Amino acid sequence: MNSVTIFYLLAWFILMIIAIANGLVREKLYGKLLPELVSHQLSTLSGIFLTGLLVWFLNLNWTIENSNQAWLIGCFWLLFTVAFEFGFGHYIIGHSWQRLFADYNIFRGRIWILFLIWICVLPFLLYKFS
Repeated sequence: MNSVTIFYLLAWFILMIIAIANGLVREKLYGKLLPELVSHQLSTLSGIFLTGLLVWFLNLNWTIENSNQAWLIGCFWLLFTVAFEFGFGHYIIGHSWQRLFADYNIFRGRIWILFLIWICVLPFLLYKFS
């Protein structure tokens, strides 16, 4: 692995901080004003926007070099995110497995899976279109 790949793998920790902050804003501000499903959807969309903005900014200085590198970064980000979500969500916060898996039910309006797809393809999209 070269230094750019390692940089982006470590940048996942910044993405995690943004995601946690995004969730806190939802819980403390608009989550109390909107129905839970709507606040979940809004939070997912704002998470997509914020992570896209950060990674675009990072890519200005640390350019992803090829499509293989982009896919490697995206797949690792996806694995890190799912592992964090289930590990932290279940073992630290105490959410049930049922509650964690419920966020994947797109047929009930839960669009979290769109964020996971986004985080996986984002490095490739930046490589391809920058």
